[in-house]
Amino acid sequence: MSNFPFLSVLTVAPLVGALVVAFLPRHRPELAKQVAFAWSLLVLVLSVVMWVSFKAGGDRFQFRESYSWIPNWGVSFTFAADGIALVMLMLIAVLVPLVILASWHDAESSKRSVPVYFALLLVLECTMIGVFAAADVFLFYVFFEVMLVPMYFLIGSYGGHQRQYAAVKFFLYSLVGGLFMLAAVIGLWVVGGKTFDWQALSQVDISTGTERWLFLGFFLAFAIKAPFFPFHTWLPDAGGAAPAGAAALLVGVLDKVGTFGILRYCLPLFPEASKWFAPWALALGVIGIVYAALLAVGQNDLKRLVSYTSIAHFGFIGVGIFAFTTQAGTGAVLYMLNHGLATGLLFLVVGMLISRRGSALISDFGGAGKLVPVLAGVLFFAGLASLALPGTAPFISEFLVLIGTFTVNKPVAIIATLGIILAAAYVLWMVQRTTQGTLNPALTEVDGMRRDLNLREKVVVAPLIALIVLLGFFPKSVTDVINPAVQATMDDIGRTDPAPSVGTVQEAAK
Repeated sequence: MSNFPFLSVLTVAPLVGALVVAFLPRHRPELAKQVAFAWSLLVLVLSVVMWVSFKAGGDRFQFRESYSWIPNWGVSFTFAADGIALVMLMLIAVLVPLVILASWHDAESSKRSVPVYFALLLVLECTMIGVFAAADVFLFYVFFEVMLVPMYFLIGSYGGHQRQYAAVKFFLYSLVGGLFMLAAVIGLWVVGGKTFDWQALSQVDISTGTERWLFLGFFLAFAIKAPFFPFHTWLPDAGGAAPAGAAALLVGVLDKVGTFGILRYCLPLFPEASKWFAPWALALGVIGIVYAALLAVGQNDLKRLVSYTSIAHFGFIGVGIFAFTTQAGTGAVLYMLNHGLATGLLFLVVGMLISRRGSALISDFGGAGKLVPVLAGVLFFAGLASLALPGTAPFISEFLVLIGTFTVNKPVAIIATLGIILAAAYVLWMVQRTTQGTLNPALTEVDGMRRDLNLREKVVVAPLIALIVLLGFFPKSVTDVINPAVQATMDDIGRTDPAPSVGTVQEAAK
């Protein structure tokens, strides 16, 4: 199966499914949901086969395909996946069918076209797969920009309060970042011999001044997309207004394009500039960890609270990337996966809670666990995973980031550790105010609060819980895939892990 065009098929398949769903009769919403779900399962099956076919000890980039597109500009449809891209593609394949199931009634409550809603989810899946699979810089840029369109309509047409404001803000922020990257892409094409092929560009020798400007163009686009402090202000609005399923994909996958782009483009293509900018990037990371965590503590809106927690988590990922050690780098990539699983679960469960209460305000809850104990239990588990409790997948990634950073930059690691304490504060206080304590009498008057998780909702949360626990105890199946790609990235920038001290070696020998 190694010669099968996995990446092009995976990219095109959701788009074909979206066209099929979009043209289904509007008066048959159930059919649209069923077709969209079936199509997403097809993508999941193909992704699993690709995962099995990937050789962890083989070439850095596998499943390479290239088809001519604009020969005069040196542009081609080139796809390839290393271990970093592969885990993100699997995350997409797992989350999208679960989001479709979780969003079964979201479009109906908005009183807009149900087929269009699920078609937009499939278009979004197409663009997300394309952006991680692209091995041509121009192709990556196209997917990077087109990805905004389906999410814009999901937020603006199917979102909640202030959805149009949030959609426009999301679009404008990302568009501005994309313009910075476009300028850098053109500059890279000029100095790189008029080619957009990643492998060819990685061999180009660029002068110091030019390299720093090109790095900055890419980094600004990725920092806005991630989002890193201080480019983060669009996320709480977009995450708070988006439907819960779309918000899960926004925070769980779309934002990872920023950190993935830094790993795939900024570090290998501009190694010297990456090292020159690293102290500033580390500073932004630790500020984001503490600042966003403090803001999360004071939130009264559930979805905005989860959005702020994600900004803090992205600070950890940024620290792991710019620590320039294989431990921290592997932890950062693993964090990208585990954050997608844990925060995806948290957003979906919060969405279930909000749909029952008819409000996202924490103050409108209180003691809800007495009415919906299973849902409350899943919310508690998702919260514990979000704060990186040992035994859950995020703990492994957070631990790797901190220990890998501590070996080279102790102050940054120590300050970042404060984020763990603050995470416990905002997660446990959120759980206590919503599901624990004295029952809010107003909840007993809401019909939805008498319904615990149904079978469809249990099917949504069960795989995510299982994966979070499994990767919390057995991360090796993923780290074996990630490690070679992270090591190759460290080699690209000429960094090696610090050698252990003599005392450490002697202790290890004993």
